[in-house]
Amino acid sequence: MTDLTALVGSRICHDLISPLGAIGNGMELIEMSPGAPGKDELALIADSVARANGRIRLFRLAFGAAAHDAEVGAEELTAILADYYGGSRIEIVIHPPPRLPRSLAKVALLATLCAELALPRGGRIAIEAPGGTLRITAESNRLAADPRLWDPLADRRPHDPDLSAAEVQFALLQIAAAEAGCTLSLSRQDTWLEIAL
Repeated sequence: MTDLTALVGSRICHDLISPLGAIGNGMELIEMSPGAPGKDELALIADSVARANGRIRLFRLAFGAAAHDAEVGAEELTAILADYYGGSRIEIVIHPPPRLPRSLAKVALLATLCAELALPRGGRIAIEAPGGTLRITAESNRLAADPRLWDPLADRRPHDPDLSAAEVQFALLQIAAAEAGCTLSLSRQDTWLEIAL
């Protein structure tokens, strides 16, 4: 059965990415014209467009429909995450396999968004695939892993239906992992947590 909410997410992201691309192209034309505004102002706008593009591309992969036979390359995944987390308090380290099935990339990005929520004061998120197991690790001296969000993942039980919009990735992670045929495992300590697929 088709997941209509995922298709809606894909459609919204698809429709928003085109105007952002046009803004980026317009910025390049302005930069080349004589009498262009100051470099700092243009750099600020260009950076904002790049971050918005990164966010939409990440949201499209994480929340959109994933074709069963589609793949995502390591370079594309790295670029999306660099744009999404660029300028934030979160350092992103990524060493994925050369290609990932899109359904697994979706699970990895949802897990990354979950990990991000545990780092309200910043920290480090690593996405790595040692020995064929995909691992998403969050590290911080001030890790904030809310048990209401993380315990259902650890216990492999459904989340309560009272999740906020900022927390929806936790419930979607379990669904996407099941659809991709993945088993999630969670390890936690005071300063780090790891989701393994």
